[in-house]
Amino acid sequence: MSKDSESQLLTARKEKVRQIRDLGINPYPNDFKRQHTTADVFADMEGLSPEVVGQTGRAYVLAGRIMSLRDFGKAAFLHIEDGWGRIQVFVKKDEIGEEAYALYRLWDVGDIIGVSGTPFVTRTGELTLLVREGFLLTKAVRPLPEKWHGLKDIEIRYRQRYVDLIANPEVREVFRVRTLLIASIRKFLDDNGFMEVETPMMQPIPGGATARPFVTHHNTLDMDLYLRVAPELYLKRLVVGGFERVYEINRNFRNEGISTMHNPEFTMLEFYMAYADYRDMMAFTEELLRTVISRTTGSTVLKYQGMELDFGRAFRRLSFSDALRAVHGFEPVMEKDRRKALAFARKRQVSVSDKDPLGKIHLKIFEQFVEPTLIEPTFVYDYPVEVSPLSRRSDAAPDTAERFEFFAAGMEIANGFSELNDPRDQEDRFRKQVEELQAGDEEAHRMDSDYIRALEFGLPPTTGEGIGIDRLVMLVTDSASIRDVILFPHQRPEQP
Repeated sequence: MSKDSESQLLTARKEKVRQIRDLGINPYPNDFKRQHTTADVFADMEGLSPEVVGQTGRAYVLAGRIMSLRDFGKAAFLHIEDGWGRIQVFVKKDEIGEEAYALYRLWDVGDIIGVSGTPFVTRTGELTLLVREGFLLTKAVRPLPEKWHGLKDIEIRYRQRYVDLIANPEVREVFRVRTLLIASIRKFLDDNGFMEVETPMMQPIPGGATARPFVTHHNTLDMDLYLRVAPELYLKRLVVGGFERVYEINRNFRNEGISTMHNPEFTMLEFYMAYADYRDMMAFTEELLRTVISRTTGSTVLKYQGMELDFGRAFRRLSFSDALRAVHGFEPVMEKDRRKALAFARKRQVSVSDKDPLGKIHLKIFEQFVEPTLIEPTFVYDYPVEVSPLSRRSDAAPDTAERFEFFAAGMEIANGFSELNDPRDQEDRFRKQVEELQAGDEEAHRMDSDYIRALEFGLPPTTGEGIGIDRLVMLVTDSASIRDVILFPHQRPEQP
């Protein structure tokens, strides 16, 4: 629809609002009481023959948005849609009277109306409501776009999500599934003895992840605060305090790029379990994902962008070292020799810096060459300590952290580990992170002295994990972009 056409329709509809008001009618009343839904009508009439449907004489009072309108002069067929579905209604001048029908002629697609009437079945076999009374509840001044599915500018769909939801039932279904999935996660954790908690979204020290934070300022306290990049350090403080199984489904904020995989504001499940380690957490995660996906979709097999992901089978497990060795040209000596690993990365166009420690070089090689190949549900475990500042060291291999990440369809979905509970080791690692921060790494961790103090009171052996809810919803709904599963994704300002 051109801007000129849209402007003309907007003017015409505003004129209809004026005409309705001139008739002494409020185009935005609030006294109509809906008594039934479209689902009620279909449920009551299910299995009845057209003859029986027409003889029930049962009256229904519905409300919904007009999605289509076919006007035949003295009668019209409309489809109205509510939160449960869509149903056809038949408005007939002889049935509702000339005055009421004149008001009906001011209705448009997009208007929200209330109707009362009785059901019948048309010659084409469609269940329909014969309108006895009709009420305009909300006059839509802006017209719905024509052929919404054919719009190529997907940015408009994200920017005007409210119209996207009106016009595309499949988009509403994505967010219905999202809600069901989160409810299933809560039930699984509640059933396993976890307690849901809330931790600060504004923090004096951003911690719990290597990420660039957003900063704000509190006027009364006269101090800078950071939107949380993760709730981790606060949740582990609660484990120190005696809550042995805690979780939070939270909003995190990271001042990073926007892509099909990243949004600056996103949803994370983070949970902690005392007296367990990262291998226990891998087993628990497998059970959690299998159960939640089955409850949400009715199956443990997902179809994602042409790939089949079977969450019913045992998840693949791959060590970080074996994953690196599978990269073409990567030699075992490069696991210990930083100079050779750096040369290999540069030869293969991996973005590395002269200041990067060996573990970070390895991680960048892994992210570029291994991660996209991890299609089936896979745990990659035993990451370098240098890129795992909050993870417990392996007793058998001190340069290795008891950490795993979970991948599916080439995406990182979760990150978990045995928690570092040695306060001196944690303080040393914070110091190294501070050195990286001072050297220009804006994602490096800050020093958190209060968290060190909490560890000095004693954190029991604990494992924890963060699961990206948005990416998990992408998998479950076969959505190609993270912006398809976030109701209002961040975008550049709209150009005038």
